[in-house]
Amino acid sequence: MPKVRLAMAQTNPVVGDISANLNECFDVVVAAAAQGANLVLFGEMNATGYPIEDLATRHAFVEAAEQAIDEFAQRLAANGLAQMHVIIGHPAIAPAQDQDHWAIAQNCASVIHGGKVVGRYAKHHLPNYSVFDEYRVFVPGNDLLSFEIEGVRCSVLICEDIWQDGGPVAQLENSGTELLLVLNGSPFEVGKQHIREELVLRIANRYKTAVAYVNLVGGQDDLVFDGNSMLVDSKGNFVQRLSGFKSEFKISNLDSADSVVSIDAGSQQESELSQVWQALVLGLGDYVNKNGFKSVVLGLSGGIDSAVCAALAVDALGSGRVFGVSLPSKYSSDHSKSDAFDLAERLKIEIRTEAIADIVDVAERQLGLDGLAAENLQARVRGVILMALSNAEGHLTLTTGNKTELAVGYSTIYGDSVGGYAPIKDVAKTLVWDLARWRNQQALGLGTTPPIPENSINKTPSAELRPGQVDQDSLPEYDQLDRMLELYIDERMSRRQIIDAGFDAETVDKVIGLVDRSEWKRRQGAIGPKITGMAFGRDRRMPITNRFRQP
Repeated sequence: MPKVRLAMAQTNPVVGDISANLNECFDVVVAAAAQGANLVLFGEMNATGYPIEDLATRHAFVEAAEQAIDEFAQRLAANGLAQMHVIIGHPAIAPAQDQDHWAIAQNCASVIHGGKVVGRYAKHHLPNYSVFDEYRVFVPGNDLLSFEIEGVRCSVLICEDIWQDGGPVAQLENSGTELLLVLNGSPFEVGKQHIREELVLRIANRYKTAVAYVNLVGGQDDLVFDGNSMLVDSKGNFVQRLSGFKSEFKISNLDSADSVVSIDAGSQQESELSQVWQALVLGLGDYVNKNGFKSVVLGLSGGIDSAVCAALAVDALGSGRVFGVSLPSKYSSDHSKSDAFDLAERLKIEIRTEAIADIVDVAERQLGLDGLAAENLQARVRGVILMALSNAEGHLTLTTGNKTELAVGYSTIYGDSVGGYAPIKDVAKTLVWDLARWRNQQALGLGTTPPIPENSINKTPSAELRPGQVDQDSLPEYDQLDRMLELYIDERMSRRQIIDAGFDAETVDKVIGLVDRSEWKRRQGAIGPKITGMAFGRDRRMPITNRFRQP
């Protein structure tokens, strides 16, 4: 038998549901023990879910978590699992002398063995990026936590602590550590996995230790944790990979830092489009299910955005929990209506027609509206209908706007922006098209019907609020617009830098002006899954009252 048989377990906790989260952990430990494991590693804060935000300031919550960990240790022993070493993440009460009026919690990892907690490590470095800007917790300064299993020296760190050159990670030098156990709560972002891998490989090579990196899985409000846990040996060889966006555990054997063998088949790395689609599906599905919604409703315009949102919803929830509404106006084209019904047939979802013309006519006459006010009225009537159906039938309303529209304010507040969740809020328009084509190709590869009508993909985008309207009446071509937005928002380039990158000065000024003037709309928008490093509402918050303009 190997000295260490490690089970890496990525779970999908629900914030605040401590009992259910630990029941899931218990089941994993039982199953891992049945396969001969003597060490189980879970993700960061998996006992309570993550991030806990201002729950970290509630004594009752943190005390409940600590008590639950003690009871969990006793439960393991009472069920014949005292010999197991279990590493589990949770909050704990900070030492009284170190608390200020906000900070009462530490982000901890406990080592459980013999029916009790035999060691506890508190995280040093909290993230300085915006995911946790409001996560006020005490930052302690304890040393690297180490213990031995059958003569193999194991050490424990948490997430950001391995990103810092100083602090406890530096104590790995000459520590004799053969297996570094890292608990993580690392949200998904496009392109992030290779950065994680490079970091883990660098630590393994520098400190001559095997590294087990276990991440959480699941949607938590606007964050999506993607799993993709990994194990490397001290020579920088990948020994094990766990799946993305899936709860599972896998077993590996270890006799020394450079003698690590997986006994479970590893998962294959997937394409970027596949990962984005899975992140959006998991984020939507977990938001609906964890918050107790029975179903979702959304307007189906025949366009690409609503089509992709509907396909995501069906993949997340199943056809029986997704309800579409066609909301034609007097300006709606025949293909808009037929494409919406084609989509519903492909997805096997219920669709109804609720025409808006009569309601719009009454309001226009009574209020004397024309021009932009009349156009926006159409969108707002659609919003009223969707929210009325939500109230009457218990659906969560999905809003279908994409990141490009949100960036430049190309939406009607209280109209097409209405809803409780925005599945493609962080997805640029050009990426929406790419995802639609990818999802259709996946269906063809599986021998099933492509979910999204080709006409919805290929038609010229239009809000259809007036005769002959197309998006490019008001906006640059989407491929150019998305690139300018990427430079301005994601890469934080100045006006001059964007112009120097090859864009027309007048167009740049228009786009920057639209972005800067639309913050008030974005601030009131629904949440949606974050997939980039600069998601509105989570990463980028500009002052609404703001007179700065770039020269």
